Amino acid sequence: MKIERMNKGEWGKLRAFFDLKTSDGFVIKGFKIVEGINGLFVGMPSVQNKEGEYYDSVFADKDLRDELEKLAIREYGQESVTAPETPSSSEDPGEAPATTEDVKNQEYDEDDIPF
Repeated sequence: MKIERMNKGEWGKLRAFFDLKTSDGFVIKGFKIVEGINGLFVGMPSVQNKEGEYYDSVFADKDLRDELEKLAIREYGQESVTAPETPSSSEDPGEAPATTEDVKNQEYDEDDIPF
């Protein structure tokens, strides 16, 4: 199995969304990396019922889940190390941080959407 795609960010306790490709070629979408009180863990894909409660839609035994968690957290950490943020050519490193208005006017593409 391997991580097919990972979108990192900070949405409350969520740190990343990712898809998993199995050795048989199946792609399972909707995994999450969550910041819990004991550190990062992987949340399984889930669905919401009419009452607003979430239930896992994919299940894995403990060994497979542990392997998936190690793989995902390693991938999450590698991406942050190998792709450091650098200022764009239009930004001066000595400039003040972006204002809320600058962030609102920023353009986004499909890769920025966390789902």
